[in-house]
Amino acid sequence: MEKGERPVDEMETVTKLIAGLDRAANDLSTLMDYSRPLELKKQPGVDVQKIMRAIAATFSEPTQADGGSTGLAISDLGALPLAGNFDPTELAEALRAISTTAVKMRRAEENRPVNVSMRRAALESGKTAIIEWHGLKNLGHDPFRSFAGGDGIRMSLAAKVIERHGGSVEHEDGVLRVRLPISS
Repeated sequence: MEKGERPVDEMETVTKLIAGLDRAANDLSTLMDYSRPLELKKQPGVDVQKIMRAIAATFSEPTQADGGSTGLAISDLGALPLAGNFDPTELAEALRAISTTAVKMRRAEENRPVNVSMRRAALESGKTAIIEWHGLKNLGHDPFRSFAGGDGIRMSLAAKVIERHGGSVEHEDGVLRVRLPISS
């Protein structure tokens, strides 16, 4: 089609079809990843805080002319590491998927970044890193247990990765929460 002259509306239709096929291929790839056994390559001393700061940096583009941001804003935790035995690649992909969905779930009336807080807690089971994405719409379903659409598949895969690292995920009152066991 590129070699011949085509009407603009035909080219727009073809472009939309290609974009739809790309999304479908991406979703199918994610579904295949979910169906495979998860093999983690854990490494000691992987800092969740560093991973989240790198992810937040990729979301730092401002929106149109209104000056708002569609990104993530990390609450300052300080220099305390949230390190544990994690597979850095798998964990980063899971946290990126959760962050991407959180940005999409941002309350429409708020024209600011999604606030991400990170803290440590001492629980009966040991030290835990808690990561929370705040200011989100309340959904009628658990986004970590949904397979509706590409985002649902990615969130389900992210939950699987977090749980395989010994952590947990939840959605409650406009907050997405991840808990991960840490060693320091």
